[in-house]
Amino acid sequence: MMLPDMFLQLVLQMGASMTTPTLNSLATVVKGWLFAGRHTLTGVLVAVGAGGPKHHSAYYRLFAAARWSLDVLGLALFHLIETLLAPGPVPLTLDDTLARKHGLKVFGAGMHHDPLASSRNYAVTSWGHSWVVLAVRVQLPCIPGRFFSLPILFRLYLNQKAAARWRMAYRTRPELAVALLERLCKSCPERHFHAYADSAYGGQSVLAWLPANCDLTSRLPRDARLYAPPPEHRPGTRGRPRKRGERLPSPQQMLEQQQARRLTLQLYGRQDKVRLVEAVAYWYSVPHRPLKVVAVEPLTGGRPVQAFYSTATDEPAEQVLGGYAGRWSIEEAFQGSKSHLGFEEPQGWSRQAVRRTAPLAMLLYSLTVLWFAQEGHALYQPPFRPWYRHKVRPSFADMLTTLRYACLQAAISANPHGNQGRQNLLLLLPGSLKAAA
Repeated sequence: MMLPDMFLQLVLQMGASMTTPTLNSLATVVKGWLFAGRHTLTGVLVAVGAGGPKHHSAYYRLFAAARWSLDVLGLALFHLIETLLAPGPVPLTLDDTLARKHGLKVFGAGMHHDPLASSRNYAVTSWGHSWVVLAVRVQLPCIPGRFFSLPILFRLYLNQKAAARWRMAYRTRPELAVALLERLCKSCPERHFHAYADSAYGGQSVLAWLPANCDLTSRLPRDARLYAPPPEHRPGTRGRPRKRGERLPSPQQMLEQQQARRLTLQLYGRQDKVRLVEAVAYWYSVPHRPLKVVAVEPLTGGRPVQAFYSTATDEPAEQVLGGYAGRWSIEEAFQGSKSHLGFEEPQGWSRQAVRRTAPLAMLLYSLTVLWFAQEGHALYQPPFRPWYRHKVRPSFADMLTTLRYACLQAAISANPHGNQGRQNLLLLLPGSLKAAA
């Protein structure tokens, strides 16, 4: 089995900080990961046929003991992704996801809210890992009109019981999110970033600690206390300077009391008619930072009244709403990493192995999309399905299938007379790829 040259170069550039033996082990694991039926390390080694001079324990040490940094890999991947970025601020997506696990001795595992099993009226918790993920949002030239969030940096969240059990200081998800933003922003001080996150990461604990070269767009409570800028402090006036100016209407009151614009917006793949009011105000929780506040009342679609803010006060309201809607692409990244790359499947239990193994699935998601944008789109052949006419753009599953097929072609080209070798390769492929081969 061989990786296409372009994809192999991406892997090698991402892992340039590793030693040569460690990087060779990573390349082997990546090959097996793309074809593994179950993404445990044993399943990966079986898929790649890693029987040879290197002992199998070397691949386990790659995650459990080898000296390399997941953050350094993520930052190297960011520099590879920069070729897809448009001029201007770099859009980031920030969110967390649950990886269900089994076993009491797995490092960092605990009970966390399970959004897929929960409903509006009934909350469900599941045992597993909660990962805070920072992704770069891009639009591919070969797939116009669609956002992709490419994960690059990760932090494992431990709830209070798990932190106490493993004798670690407890850190909230927003604190981990700030750490991710600082890691990226400090590594590229010449660039400006703009993060998009839901309300869990839109409060004071993130907004008040944003890096200087980073903006944030998030949700705002409808009853948020908003204020005008504080009046200028006159010399000789008694008392401390005021932190806030006059009280302003809340987002809900803005819609009720002010003249609203009526617009038709294209968000989340559909058109909605809305009433919209915007203003620049200061939130009570963070009185030193002006915010562009946008209150929206949907007139179609059945959505409730919502409010949003952006620290980029010169952005028009339509751009604030469109940027926040693009946040949904990180949910697609989570789904693709779990369904097709086995993000939840690694069985490591030690501290280093847990922190490194599962994120590799999301790094491979980013590498696959990046490879497809650079080379894979020219190899992609849409499947012929007359009953499924509305699909016009490739999904991540199509990208991964194209990459696997390119790996197969590279291996067959390297050994054109090896009939048995070709049959062995075909055994690794799903049905659709076997038919194509």
